[in-house]
Amino acid sequence: MGAIITLGILGILVLYLGLYKAKNALLPTTIVGLLVALGFSLSLWKTDATTLYHGMVIFDRYAIAFSALLIVLTILILLLSKEYFRSISDNIAEYYCLIVFSLMGALLVAAYHNFAMLFVGIEIMSVALYILVGIRKSDFASNEAALKYFLMGAFSTGFLLFGITLIYGAAGTFDLSGLREYVMSSTPLSPLFYAGILLMLCGLCFKVGAAPFHFWTPDVYDGAPILVTTFMSTVVKVASFVGFFRLFSIVMVPVSEFWTPVLLMITIITLSIGNITALLQLSFKRMMAYSSISHAGYMLFAIVSIGPTSASSILMYAVAYSFASIIAFGTLILVKRKTGSDQFESFNGLAKREPMLAIVLTIAMLSLAGV
Repeated sequence: MGAIITLGILGILVLYLGLYKAKNALLPTTIVGLLVALGFSLSLWKTDATTLYHGMVIFDRYAIAFSALLIVLTILILLLSKEYFRSISDNIAEYYCLIVFSLMGALLVAAYHNFAMLFVGIEIMSVALYILVGIRKSDFASNEAALKYFLMGAFSTGFLLFGITLIYGAAGTFDLSGLREYVMSSTPLSPLFYAGILLMLCGLCFKVGAAPFHFWTPDVYDGAPILVTTFMSTVVKVASFVGFFRLFSIVMVPVSEFWTPVLLMITIITLSIGNITALLQLSFKRMMAYSSISHAGYMLFAIVSIGPTSASSILMYAVAYSFASIIAFGTLILVKRKTGSDQFESFNGLAKREPMLAIVLTIAMLSLAGV
């Protein structure tokens, strides 16, 4: 819990630094605060995992490993931010503050043990992103992306809450352990529980950008600032999958014969749409958006085939995917700064102009391609 409290204090501190025009201190302060939060997370590695605050959160090794990954990814993204934020705005404290608060929500999603905390974590993570996506007020594409993301986010939250409501109506508890006991001991299960599973599945698939709930992803990723897109496609996506997997691995395994065919069909559609549509794009950002959709399909396989190694598989995949995505988007920032475009044509001649940059981008793209 020390990491989450640290991030809350850090977000407020960054706002005060921006208020007193200490622009040069924003990035170092944020990085130091994130390193402190990382230290708090890793310090819990050897402690016994017990639920805290009346069963609201649990910091087991699963939550600690993914929390550490999310913090490291945020640090890497912020290291790209110094010149980027200054080039698009005079008020940059808000960027750092909102990213920190969104990360705090992501850590809550990684460690939740109660549906109430899952909802709170997703909303903290999402509300900050609604603002970040549309923070370029004079940019029509950014405004459009923010509106689409807000509407789709509210729509998916409705599915999620309705699903939670039906599951609570059937089991009488929000706690994951209590839900698991209900599933193991009750025969037959209430029809409300099955309906709740389907609605929660729809809501969570919206959050991870899985097809056919993906239609907001390309426009939002394309219209948002590149660094915000990077944060959404790595930290937010990984955190959503962590919450997705925790629910289905703890509670839903005994009823897997019900939801596995549905999720398998979603996975197949996601892989097909993501990979095929990416081939038709002319914009690097839109191509990466569809790549993000297809990678969501690959990570869904770990949930479809839940087993003893599924958690470590998602962690390994998330590390490789996230680092490759950050490298690819970082290269796009440098290329767009020189050419003013994110179309594929702007990469023409990159090997001659910037050979090392071209090599790094090639390695990242081969990684995303699974080579």
